[in-house]
Amino acid sequence: MTGYLLKGCAAVVTGNEVLRDVDLLTEGPAIKAIGPGLSAPQAEVIDAAGWFVYPGLVNTHHHFFQCFVRNRVELDWTKLSVIEWLDRIYPIFAQLTEESFYHSSLTAMAELAKHGCTTAFDHQYCFPRKAGKGIVDRQFEAAEKIGLRFHAGRGTNTLPKSEGSTIPDEMLETTDEFLADCERLIDAYHDGGPFSMRQVSLAPCQPVNCYRETFIESIRLARDKGAILHSHVGEGESEVIRARHGMRTVDYLEEMGFCGPDTFYAHCWELTEDELRQMAASGTGVSHCPEPVYLVGAEVTPIPAMEALGVRVGLGCDGAASNDNSNLMHCLHSAYMLQCLVASSRSHNVPEPATFLRYGTSGGASLLGRTDIGQLVPGMAADLFAIDSRRMDYVGTRHDPESLIPRVGIGTATDMTMVNGKIVWADGAFPGLDEREMVVEAEAALAKIDI
Repeated sequence: MTGYLLKGCAAVVTGNEVLRDVDLLTEGPAIKAIGPGLSAPQAEVIDAAGWFVYPGLVNTHHHFFQCFVRNRVELDWTKLSVIEWLDRIYPIFAQLTEESFYHSSLTAMAELAKHGCTTAFDHQYCFPRKAGKGIVDRQFEAAEKIGLRFHAGRGTNTLPKSEGSTIPDEMLETTDEFLADCERLIDAYHDGGPFSMRQVSLAPCQPVNCYRETFIESIRLARDKGAILHSHVGEGESEVIRARHGMRTVDYLEEMGFCGPDTFYAHCWELTEDELRQMAASGTGVSHCPEPVYLVGAEVTPIPAMEALGVRVGLGCDGAASNDNSNLMHCLHSAYMLQCLVASSRSHNVPEPATFLRYGTSGGASLLGRTDIGQLVPGMAADLFAIDSRRMDYVGTRHDPESLIPRVGIGTATDMTMVNGKIVWADGAFPGLDEREMVVEAEAALAKIDI
């Protein structure tokens, strides 16, 4: 068997068009062909009658380690000030061990795969001293177990609390320490070739929690190694940066060169239209995380303005500290609905629902510098998911598969998720893995943390 033949798909949403009543053939890691009446004697045939098949979702911002602080009433943003919340949450993060990071990553990746995500970028900025430097290595191990395409955003915090950051000393690193581990990880794991399953990015946590030199040296190393740059930007810190450096965050980063087609920022809900125009001009992208807006955003991210100006946009789940699930498919629906909520107060029209599907697929691929994922066309990676549309949930919706997820929402796991030509989730199970065993092991690791 050299691939799979999905026979009789009700619809294949390629990213450019919707093809009805066609077959989809994979060969190795790639899509071989899409069309009616395909045959491939060496392929395993899958009955895809009634299936809507989509490009795999690309998650561009997450914090996997936060999966161990989900659904905690005592950590509810609505009941605490930011300072109170930080004072409670960071002592918990400081307890995390290498084992905790592995199991929380496995937990997040499993939920992502169940809901159609095939590529995930994790912004891992939490490095308690007692956890050591093997955290990202264990994340790659978890990704291999689930079968997910993984981009590791190796983050850091270098500025002490005594100088204005929010990070306790036991979670600080020096810039040199950070750069040395980034170089080690890139040399050990980073693959910039087609169908790469492992990549490493340099991702200082945020300007308010790092020295300027951390960003400058990240730029130097990333461009030397051909890696992507990432950070938190525009989530309430711009006036703090102005007080420290005499300019808001976007200008501060642009002045040092932390911008461009190889760079993307997370959040950006507080940016002005002029700042968005600057980002469009430099090619800097945005990972929009819609669900944290409900809890911690002072305003709804101006996605229509970004779209109108040509800013590259992808979608992210963000961590469980501000979003208690790892379901990017749900975020597509949230992103669209949030923009509808505030549409009457803005001069820009809400993008079409299908545009939000693009943000979650080819838009995310663009942020990660990938030209081999994000669409279903021959030669691209066989990253896809399928929804059986023959359910009461979808009666009256089946005429428009592109808008189904953003506008209607999907309340169940996929019927199948495929990454790089391999099925990683199908018929309610992870092939070759015991989900209940993984749950027991993860909860045992969780029980060791004093929350």
